Amino acid sequence: MKIKADYANAPQWQEITVKSTLPEKLKCLDEIAHNVWWTWNYEARDLFRDLDPELYHEVSHNPVLLLERLSYERKEKIVKDAVMMERINAVYSLFREYMDVEPDASRPSVAYFSMEYGLNHVLKIYSGGLGMLAGDYLKEASDSNVNMCAVGFLYRYGYFTQSLSMDGQQIAKYEAQNFNSLPLERQLDENGNPLVVDVPYNNYSVHAYVWCVNVGRIKLYLLDTDNELNSEFDKPITHSLYGGDWENRLKQEILLGIGGVLTLKKLGITKDVYHCNEGHAALCNLQRLCDYIATGLTFNQAMELVRASSLYTVHTPVPAGHDYFDEGLFGKYMGGYPAKLGITWDEFIGMGRNNPNDHSEKFCMSVFACNTCQEVNGVSKLHGWVSQKMFAPIWNGYYPEENHVGYVTNGVHFPTWTSTEWRKVYAKYFDKNFMKDQSNQSIWEAIYNVPDDEVWETRMALKQKLVDYIRMQFRETWLKNQGDPSRVVSLLDKINPNALMIGFCRRFATYKRAHLLFTDLDRLSKIVNDPEHPVQFLFAGKAHPADGAGQGLIKKIYEISQRPEFLGKIIFLENYDFQLARRLVSGVDIWMNTPTRPLEASGTSGEKAEMNGVVNLSVLDGWWLEGYREGAGWALTEKRTYQNQGYQDQLDAATIYNLLEREIIPLYYNKNEKGYSEGWIKVIKNSIAQIAPHYTMKRQLDDYYDKFYCKEAARFKTLAADNNRLAKDIAQWKEAVAERWDSISVVSSEWNIPSTGAVMGKEYTLKYVINEQGLDDAIGLEFVTISPDKNGEDRIFNVIPLTVIGRDGNNFTFEGKLEPNNAGIFKSAVRMYPKCDKLPHRQDFCYIKWLDLPNM
Repeated sequence: MKIKADYANAPQWQEITVKSTLPEKLKCLDEIAHNVWWTWNYEARDLFRDLDPELYHEVSHNPVLLLERLSYERKEKIVKDAVMMERINAVYSLFREYMDVEPDASRPSVAYFSMEYGLNHVLKIYSGGLGMLAGDYLKEASDSNVNMCAVGFLYRYGYFTQSLSMDGQQIAKYEAQNFNSLPLERQLDENGNPLVVDVPYNNYSVHAYVWCVNVGRIKLYLLDTDNELNSEFDKPITHSLYGGDWENRLKQEILLGIGGVLTLKKLGITKDVYHCNEGHAALCNLQRLCDYIATGLTFNQAMELVRASSLYTVHTPVPAGHDYFDEGLFGKYMGGYPAKLGITWDEFIGMGRNNPNDHSEKFCMSVFACNTCQEVNGVSKLHGWVSQKMFAPIWNGYYPEENHVGYVTNGVHFPTWTSTEWRKVYAKYFDKNFMKDQSNQSIWEAIYNVPDDEVWETRMALKQKLVDYIRMQFRETWLKNQGDPSRVVSLLDKINPNALMIGFCRRFATYKRAHLLFTDLDRLSKIVNDPEHPVQFLFAGKAHPADGAGQGLIKKIYEISQRPEFLGKIIFLENYDFQLARRLVSGVDIWMNTPTRPLEASGTSGEKAEMNGVVNLSVLDGWWLEGYREGAGWALTEKRTYQNQGYQDQLDAATIYNLLEREIIPLYYNKNEKGYSEGWIKVIKNSIAQIAPHYTMKRQLDDYYDKFYCKEAARFKTLAADNNRLAKDIAQWKEAVAERWDSISVVSSEWNIPSTGAVMGKEYTLKYVINEQGLDDAIGLEFVTISPDKNGEDRIFNVIPLTVIGRDGNNFTFEGKLEPNNAGIFKSAVRMYPKCDKLPHRQDFCYIKWLDLPNM
């Protein structure tokens, strides 16, 4: 018998979890670690870092993982360290003092639905601006002590980690998250088992576990389908953010909207207002309709209650950016809902179409949201107007400027995005009530009392911090991906904290025009290679894996950055994430943004820069159109000179070069004997005093309450009182009007304008007699005049209401007085509409009939 050289069976590995335990005196640290309050409180962050600085870096600043991996010896040493224990107890007292405050019951309660939340770099459930906005919103809701909860997804892989190949090609890597090492908690049922929410998908159910993130005082509930209860087709629903095909996208939006409401029901949670952050969550209103109808209400009655308590915030400025689903795919999962609602399939799918009877039109989640929410808003003043135009076809009969779409300009969470260094400056010089009154410009004007030396020292400390971060974080990656070690070392050495640093960091979509700076490379080379006035550009950002054009932009910028004349002068930083963003918005000197107008709905990164004394150079688009103040930054006009986008790009690039060469660089380097430019410090102070106070998340949250939440909650309470009496009455009134609408007729009409036309300054009378077909003064008339704007589009010029001056049975006499104040040729008509003072606005019941004017 020959003895084998090797003879072994395969091991049957089993996972054994060894749980770390904390001494009793350190148990409070676990409580803090499982509440992302530490994200925006530097005292807690610094405490976790100092428990074990090396380990803290190794676990990527994750406090949960830090405590899990702390050695037994280190824990014992901490307990015996009187100074450290005093510090731990002080931070815990700060935390408990914050947490033990009861929610403000004077403000309406809110349920917030969003596909993503940017809370910190540890919890990868965000991809970009939408998520950052939602995360900031929850943090401010906590700080403002409002009664709010939120719903989202716990993604197994989240958004991708970005790296660049040696030729600049983006590489997207999806890394699985270990949920047990994250700052979240599994929700359990009354028996101590994992809470499961069963979400109907037509003829079967998807089963979602529920996790909870403690965002200070706010609960964020996250749904997770990656479990053994689901089929292989449904486990991936919550695998990745915006991943998969259109069928998976629909599955995600069913889970977020319908599953989100079912989750709150299972937890016993009801709120006054339901807020859809983007159209992804629109189906929450479908489930709420079903729930009301299940109690015995009709579809129309239920719709009154749902609409009155729903708000839809749109972040997308172009129709193509919204989600549309083919009727066949939509019917595959949603075919059973018309029966639950008591309406036909055509009526149901028509709620997601601009033209309900157009069977070729796909179902749009955003249109469905507009039709089921009383209020709709954009995220800046300009975007509000863009949204009015974009959604105008839904409310046919009204011009864009007449519809009810409003706006709340986005803000940022001050404690999260303001560096520790600046927070200490503000605490030193600002009023002690500053954090509770962040939008008060008079408080921010105390920045003018801060010595110029201190402002400059703060700015330079943050620039050095950014440079150190880049050298530490990117050395290994660059050595691995860029080949020549001497080239990488040279690049690192060339990063100069004394240079004028300009940051361009955002999602790499083509409309962001990251290429603009590279329109004239010779001119750019002269700018960055001036030895007396060095300038460096830092680029960062991810392109969606399906966006070839965006990835091409990254590759182009990377290739240019590797040219000898630009090496170390133009730098692309990989994997733009929460941590890198915090360093960049506080460390650079200028934050640059060059979107194609008007495609920047709002933008918030420039607002974060404002809080840190970083000055904006941006197109007057999104928030900067409202925020720009002369002497507090630089702006490219919002006006379009050329219809040809290529020519416009060239003009905007030339404008940027001119601003840099003639204003920005000379001002920055006009330094005094102390080594800084007094003129530059003045711009910083103007920026902080005049702009920053208007773009805090506190101001944004307050705006939502003032403009929408309070109004909706009050109306809903009135509708729901006395067993939904008013909701039923309004539904009955609408049904009566709708039934008789087509039979309402003009009995007679007259006006005294001669055939030669009206004369400016003279009064004319217009009369109509309308047969309302048994309705009791349910009709309104108004004389509408339109004229073309500068772009040739018809806009409302004037609207004059006609009043009821008499009644004879079903016949109502309307009269209006017209007195032209402007000469010219105008288009005019009379608009008939249903009128009721119980409606929130005209688009709530959008029946319109245009009447012919009497012959002149």
